[in-house]
This record gives sequence, structure tokens and C-alpha cells, in this order.
Amino acid sequence: MSDDAQRPEPQIDDDALEWVESFATAWEPNGPRAEGRVLGLLLICDAPYLSAADIGRMLRMSSGAVSMSTRGLTASGFLQKHTVTGDRRHHFRADDDVWGSFLAGERGYLHRTMQVLRDGMALEAGSRPGPRTRLETADRYMRWLEKYHRKMLDDWRAYRDSPDQEDE
Repeated sequence: MSDDAQRPEPQIDDDALEWVESFATAWEPNGPRAEGRVLGLLLICDAPYLSAADIGRMLRMSSGAVSMSTRGLTASGFLQKHTVTGDRRHHFRADDDVWGSFLAGERGYLHRTMQVLRDGMALEAGSRPGPRTRLETADRYMRWLEKYHRKMLDDWRAYRDSPDQEDE
């Protein structure tokens, strides 16, 4: 019998569900609202992980919407897949430092984007002055961000782990 079959069905109270909706509204300028709902749920839920079916039931979302949301959030580093022995269903969890995980996962995005920009510069269209300037500027920005990225992640971890942090 799987660990998941032994644990009680996760629940969410009305106040927490209202907070999830507020989180999703705040998230919406950055991505699909459904992703914000899923991430919000996993941030506020007591369960260490939730199955895709649990997420759908708790948020009253279709399995397709849950699947698309969890796929996007996992790819961007906000969620992690969780394996339950003996259970073939998909399970997900948010890391305790979901923002640090996102920041660490951004490196893949930077590398993919830099390659696409270089591919664009290799095209005939990328050799014309206007497109070339825009593509080179974007490439320089991505290279600059990549160099600064490691420092940003180190700075975040030091800030996160220092005692008695106060806003400056």
C-alpha cells in the first residue's frame, strides 16, 4: 500500500482558499492565473505534497488545467515532482525556498534564450542593422544576467540564512 493511500485526503479551508485566489491574482501579470492558484495552494497547504488529483479537487480545476499548470511551474523551478512508492499518479510539492529554487532554475532559461538569440543572429534577417542591434543587445543582457545570476543566488542564500533579518 502506498504512503499516499495511508494519509488523509488533504483539505483547504475557506480562508486559505481565499488567500490562494489572492495569490493567483497577484501572480497573473507573470503567468497564467491557474499556475498562481496551484503554486498558492502548494505554498499554504500543510501536506508535504499533493497529487494532481488532489490539486484539481481542492481548487475545482480540470485535470488538463492542473497538468498544464504543474508542467509550467515544474519547468520554471517553482514546483518539484514527488514520487510516492507504489503510486503511479503525479505528485507535486513546493520547496521551502521556492523563490531560491526558481532563481536556481532560471539558469536553464538563460542558456536556452542565449542559444536562440545566437541562432537569430546567424539568420539572414539577423544580419540587418535593426534586428542585429536588438539581438546583440538581448544577448549581452543575457550574458550579463548569467554572470550576475550566481552572485544573486549566493546573496539570496546568505540573506535568507542570516539571523534576525530586518528590512533595510
